[in-house]
Amino acid sequence: MINIKKFVFNAFQVNTYVLYDETKACVIIDPANYDGFEDKALKDFIEKENLNVKAQLYTHCHIDHVLGSAFVGKTYNVGMSIHEASRGFLEKASSQANVYGFNLKETAKVDHIIKEGDNIIFGNSEMEVVYTPGHADGSVCFINHAQKFVITGDVLFYESIGRSDLPTGNLDLLFESITKKLFTLDDNYTVYPGHGPETSIGHEKVNNPFL
Repeated sequence: MINIKKFVFNAFQVNTYVLYDETKACVIIDPANYDGFEDKALKDFIEKENLNVKAQLYTHCHIDHVLGSAFVGKTYNVGMSIHEASRGFLEKASSQANVYGFNLKETAKVDHIIKEGDNIIFGNSEMEVVYTPGHADGSVCFINHAQKFVITGDVLFYESIGRSDLPTGNLDLLFESITKKLFTLDDNYTVYPGHGPETSIGHEKVNNPFL
């Protein structure tokens, strides 16, 4: 069974998720830890639970979601797992960080390219990768069908959706990603977004004013 620990990191209040099961294998999704206090909070939890970090996975590579990549890479010797279309954001990460007041010298190296239909396997657990552009090129969601949850990054939020007015954003694509990739899931799938509280597919179908 997958356990999910949520941290809220940096000034943009990004949800960083640590997923782990009974084998103690874990993956970190969108490590957004920025300062020493946030680094310590993440590391202390992993040490307390005696977890073995297998991967750092990214829903997308906007600057607020990748601030902890170098720390995770150096601490646990795992590079980034991203969609190929996200590379452009990493190439501009340092200059983009400066625009938002962050000091980012580097990001971790890319170890793996993930794509639509891949299965992310760690311990006894797995998640399906679906490609969901519209908020940003390279946006993916991670779905676990056994426990009925989906990690959506900045595609779908509690009663909201991701911005489409940033570079590579496209509102039509975003609507298509949500309706064809996420709203085909059962209503009782829990949604773990990139910012804000959890929700469910059923709740968003009925209550999301953008949809």
